[in-house]
Amino acid sequence: MTDPSQFAARPLARRPLNPLRALVFLLIAVALALPACATRTKGGMPRAQKHESRLEIDQLEETWRAAMLTGNAAALDSLLADDYIAITPGGTMQSRDEALANLRSGAVHLTAIEVTDRRVRFYGKTVLVTCTVEVTGTTPGGEISGGYRYTRVYIMDAQGKWKIVSFEASRIRAPGERK
Repeated sequence: MTDPSQFAARPLARRPLNPLRALVFLLIAVALALPACATRTKGGMPRAQKHESRLEIDQLEETWRAAMLTGNAAALDSLLADDYIAITPGGTMQSRDEALANLRSGAVHLTAIEVTDRRVRFYGKTVLVTCTVEVTGTTPGGEISGGYRYTRVYIMDAQGKWKIVSFEASRIRAPGERK
């Protein structure tokens, strides 16, 4: 028969902890981890690049706003990707060519666009912009004025330029308000 005490745990022989050795190990671990933490933010983009890209997106958003207010179809044309698609507040689909034609013809004429609460989020080479806006103007559907929320999606094209691929706007309605 086997004696159960022979399987009992035996204390391990430990060497005393050398404080200097532990400190050196800790400093090396921190030094190796710092470059990754200091240059990266959420989404994996280096902080400096993300800041530059954020400024660029803000400028593109202002270019879009100015183009819509002045009827500058050439400026809008430079922002839109070839496969751009929009969903208007009325729920209709609008292609790039339709959006440009509406601006050129004056069918879309905006006299005020006040942007608030802009949020810009990066996902690699894709950017999602959400805003709240107060708009005044006319569209083929008639006069528009009031609050809207929109989502715009940018992608970085093969030439390294941000292009708008998608846009969707929704009217902000008061609780209980109907269409």
